[in-house]
Amino acid sequence: MRGMSRRNLTIQLTEETIRQAKIIAAQRGTSISGLVSQQIEELVCEADRYTEARERAIHYLTHPPFRLGGKRPAREELHARKSVRR
Repeated sequence: MRGMSRRNLTIQLTEETIRQAKIIAAQRGTSISGLVSQQIEELVCEADRYTEARERAIHYLTHPPFRLGGKRPAREELHARKSVRR
């Protein structure tokens, strides 16, 4: 999401939440705005990854990369060996 144009977002939080957010942001060497931006960007990326994985799973369920079903081979066909008798 870096390099894209940015817009401001206004949120309302309790005084206590703001106080704690300032402490956390200072510990991480960022601002409250940076902290919130990072968390929202991570949520969006996580949602995108989930959507992509879900779409891949649905595709593989509807278009399996291998053949399902059909005639089963007989036991003899599965265990056929060349005769070692002489």
